Amino acid sequence: MAASSGKTVIFDLGGVLLHWRPAQILQLVVPELAPDEATARVLAARLFQSFVPGSPWADFDLGRVDEPTLALRLAAALADALGNDYAATPAQMRRVIDSVPPHLAALPDSVALLVRVKAHGHRLFFLSNMPAPYAAQLPAAHPFLAEFEDGIYSAHVGLIKPAPGIFALATERFELDPAQTIFIDDHADNVTAARRHGWQALHFQTAAQAAAELAAGGWL
Repeated sequence: MAASSGKTVIFDLGGVLLHWRPAQILQLVVPELAPDEATARVLAARLFQSFVPGSPWADFDLGRVDEPTLALRLAAALADALGNDYAATPAQMRRVIDSVPPHLAALPDSVALLVRVKAHGHRLFFLSNMPAPYAAQLPAAHPFLAEFEDGIYSAHVGLIKPAPGIFALATERFELDPAQTIFIDDHADNVTAARRHGWQALHFQTAAQAAAELAAGGWL
């Protein structure tokens, strides 16, 4: 094992290390609701509102609702926001919910980047907005999670990015030196929140882009 560099790299999971294309899920699982990409994007924007306080999916990520309750709330939310043209049943929404874990495939280039980062002796953690049922399935499906020293799933702590509380918790739990910490996330609001907490942060777009930025900053 490489000696510790004294630096810490924190990865988001969905959209960084795991495949996350919600519009694609809708086209595959409920094509009757999302017959084309444009419609799928509209529906995805309404359904997967992890960053909207009080939204059904945010409450799922926070561990406040179970899958049956979420299905009911998602169906109602679509009807309220988009009208009868987008009417969905709880059964359809449950199909969507249940389809997410197998959709979260590992991104090989990102996993390779993770291994490179660890080889440089940096401490590794993850910080993920993730519902408890999905989090429970990830370790068996993704051996690369063993590379991390520890991590935080939103549903396990009742906190969600980009709220400042989850960054404060991570700083305390992981015993971080913010000046020696960099966070990698695919959502700009999360990157901004991490910087406000004193961390360095990188807005992930591709593994190659992230690797180049890490190298430029002296992390690789």
